[in-house]
Amino acid sequence: MRRAPALPFLLVTVFLDMLGLGLVVPIMPSLLTTVTADAASAVLWSGLLGSTYGLLQFVVSPLLGRVSDRYGRRPVLLASLGCLGVDWLAHAITAGPGPLLVFHALAGACAGTGTVINAYIADTTEPDGRARAYGLVGAASGLGFVAGPALGGLLGGVDVRLPFVAAAGLCFLNVAYGWLILPESRAGDRTTPLTLRTANPVGAIVVVLRRPVLGRLAWARLCADIGRMTYQSTWTFFLTCQFAWSTTRIGVVMAVFALAGAVFQTWAVAPIVRLLGDRRAAVLGTLLSGAVLAGTAFASVPWMLYALQALGVLAAVGAAADRSWVSRTTGADEQGTVQGALTGLGATAETAVPLAAGVVFGWSLTHAFPGLVFAGAAAITVLAAILLATTPEEQRMS
Repeated sequence: MRRAPALPFLLVTVFLDMLGLGLVVPIMPSLLTTVTADAASAVLWSGLLGSTYGLLQFVVSPLLGRVSDRYGRRPVLLASLGCLGVDWLAHAITAGPGPLLVFHALAGACAGTGTVINAYIADTTEPDGRARAYGLVGAASGLGFVAGPALGGLLGGVDVRLPFVAAAGLCFLNVAYGWLILPESRAGDRTTPLTLRTANPVGAIVVVLRRPVLGRLAWARLCADIGRMTYQSTWTFFLTCQFAWSTTRIGVVMAVFALAGAVFQTWAVAPIVRLLGDRRAAVLGTLLSGAVLAGTAFASVPWMLYALQALGVLAAVGAAADRSWVSRTTGADEQGTVQGALTGLGATAETAVPLAAGVVFGWSLTHAFPGLVFAGAAAITVLAAILLATTPEEQRMS
């Protein structure tokens, strides 16, 4: 495997980015409750914000991926981080939910971080080392969440808007860091066509879905994203309503298991993927994710939640294996384009799931059981595992 000297810089970028995000996750319910009428309205606005973000990401991500193939990864990454900083700053100073919607939509339109990171790894790492590299990126994200949620919970205890100020500052610091230090992984190819047809999100996604192996991987990732987004958009509300957990407790629990996840992804993901191969490791991780969702649906005491969080740590092997598998199936000259299309496809889940999950969760509080939304997400995640298990291991090395 050839060395990727830019990887350490990228890992620091991911760490700072996720530290900022981790700051605001445990405090988001309190902020939205403050700027809306009640908890039920806060859940609905949370879903609407997430859906708007996902919609704009769906529209623009294929274009960003194509732009990164043509002009390079670095400018797309820096622009994405800058827009996210503006979004967090708006959360800190805005008094109503309407302006938040506008700024969150802007952040969604510039949300190319995931696309660029995945393409960046493919640019700088040989195929056999990509699972390890993606695992390290996941570990950097986890380390960001170690400090982020705990610090966010503590800052939120002082002022509900203070974590958003800190998150915005970290984003802008990240942009400055990248501008001065982060090297370009691919100079770009000005012969790469950049037309309305190639930037069309529907057309870009359809091209990916029509490819035999990559198309099945894309559908599996979409199903897994539905489960992931359901969990992310409702878990803190579930803990608040079902178990009356405080924001500080939520933040500490997230930090502890994020640290465990970072350690696991740093040291264990690569050997597991090397032992099992991309397909079996991806299937195993996805099945574990389904088990976490199913268990959360019927959790009745806190210790069950702790056990499920531990199981979720092991499930991280699936994401690294999936990304490695996708990169092997993609040519070197189209990594950004394919990753942008996959981000756009995943954005359909980010568009629909937060709002739908919020509605279902709010309805279930009075008409069913609170874990209903997690049970549905578990079934969809198992479908993702079935798709992965039945996908041939045909690969094109790049």
